[in-house]
Amino acid sequence: MTLLVVMPDDDPADVVLRSRDAGLIRTELAALGIGFDRWPVRGAVTPTSTADEVLALYRGEVDALSARSGMKVVDVAQLLPEPGAAWAERAAAARTTFLAEHRHAEDEVRFFAHGRGCFYLHVGERVHAVVCEAGDLLSVPAGTRHWFDMGRAPEFCAVRFFQEADGWVGDFTGDPLAAAFPDLDALLAGER
Repeated sequence: MTLLVVMPDDDPADVVLRSRDAGLIRTELAALGIGFDRWPVRGAVTPTSTADEVLALYRGEVDALSARSGMKVVDVAQLLPEPGAAWAERAAAARTTFLAEHRHAEDEVRFFAHGRGCFYLHVGERVHAVVCEAGDLLSVPAGTRHWFDMGRAPEFCAVRFFQEADGWVGDFTGDPLAAAFPDLDALLAGER
């Protein structure tokens, strides 16, 4: 289930809002120009699932969103647990790639078909940490400062939508802000 945690950008310990209420999350994000929706989860995604298999599960939704939004490029990004040290190294390297604050020249649209990941959206003087789980669709407008954490033991499969093939390329801000905020694992540990 989705989680939203809102914190001032200068005091991550001051939690202004913490909610798993999908309606409240949708309202809070919409006020920032960020889209949030839910799609039904279909089938099981495994380490052997291909991108074509995942896209086939959501073909109707993918085609409708692409037509509505002008997104021309759709792919699947997944990192699912595998045995061995090579996977742990690959997972750690993938995780660090987007832990620094960045923005994109086009909208960043992601649908989580499996697992979870957290988008930290730095809007105004607040950081909105959105833990997305299977079934969540998040649409982050172009230019929105953010970072993404897939956790210390990544497990996710996301359908990514782009207007252009290089739409995923990040423009890193150089702001060290992200390092001060609780990571995905710490956000979820706060619920135990």
